[in-house]
Amino acid sequence: MLAGPTRDQALALAGVFQACHAVDILARSGELPVDMFETAMLSLLEQNPVSCEAVFGSTGKLATGLEVLARQLREGAGNKPQECLRYVLGILYLQGRLSKNKAMLATIGRGIERAAEQARHFTPVHDNVIDNIADLYQNTISTYRFRIQVSGQGGYLTQPGIAKRVRCLLLAGIRAAILWQQLGGRRFHIMVYRKKLLTHVEGLLASL
Repeated sequence: MLAGPTRDQALALAGVFQACHAVDILARSGELPVDMFETAMLSLLEQNPVSCEAVFGSTGKLATGLEVLARQLREGAGNKPQECLRYVLGILYLQGRLSKNKAMLATIGRGIERAAEQARHFTPVHDNVIDNIADLYQNTISTYRFRIQVSGQGGYLTQPGIAKRVRCLLLAGIRAAILWQQLGGRRFHIMVYRKKLLTHVEGLLASL
């Protein structure tokens, strides 16, 4: 019998949705709430979390991701393609590819360790840290033939600073997807156990 989703799986999946929602906001408006970007960067740099919540700082830091995930679970895919959902599906696919590539995983791990050391001297959202994480994404994940095509407005994605932040957010989404898989999360949970997953998400939102 297939095991249903857990509370921690719901939290990790909310991390994926929040990162993808942040990509959509940044690509469309050129701006992003500082706390949302900081949560994504901290989740990347946290190497030894004591709990699932600790990866993101706290459950409250994922309030937006939980709300976006809840809305998706209630409404389903709908008739109109949603950019956030498209990014989520792309990230889950890339995470699956990455989980089979031990050499690339090791490269990313070393790169994140260097960025974490740098963040201790500056801040997690310092330009130097952002540059290193963005370069790490470009030199690893971006080498796959499949790439997540981000849709933006107003030429924001042509601005180097915004493009780098988008790469950081995508890597944060992949990190959350890795956590989700490590906790036993699987794609079929999203469809087969949608109601149970929604119950966990609504419970997490009610606790905030």
